[in-house]
Amino acid sequence: MTDAPARTYRLLGPDGIPYRSPVPGTLGGHRRGRLYGRLDCPSAARVLARGGYVRERVFFADEATAVAAGYRPCAVCLPEAYGRWKAGRGTGEGNSRDGNRPAGQGGGSS
Repeated sequence: MTDAPARTYRLLGPDGIPYRSPVPGTLGGHRRGRLYGRLDCPSAARVLARGGYVRERVFFADEATAVAAGYRPCAVCLPEAYGRWKAGRGTGEGNSRDGNRPAGQGGGSS
């Protein structure tokens, strides 16, 4: 009997670059929407059940990695983190127009 190859998972790192991990991600996200949430998020589950955004789905090892990669929390499954994110958007903390990345770090032209 031969050993099956070890399974790996494709996660995004804090720099937004994908890498292979032997451990699955703890959070899922949407690449174009630049948001992240729990893997059991009811909002994401509804969209995925309809066949939506499967190609845009990304995964993160943890919340710190998702935030460092420029993603925001989901308002449905992470309402407290979303509230903190939303409150911090208007404080002039160096956020760009989309509120995800500091100004000058990607995300298009100004």
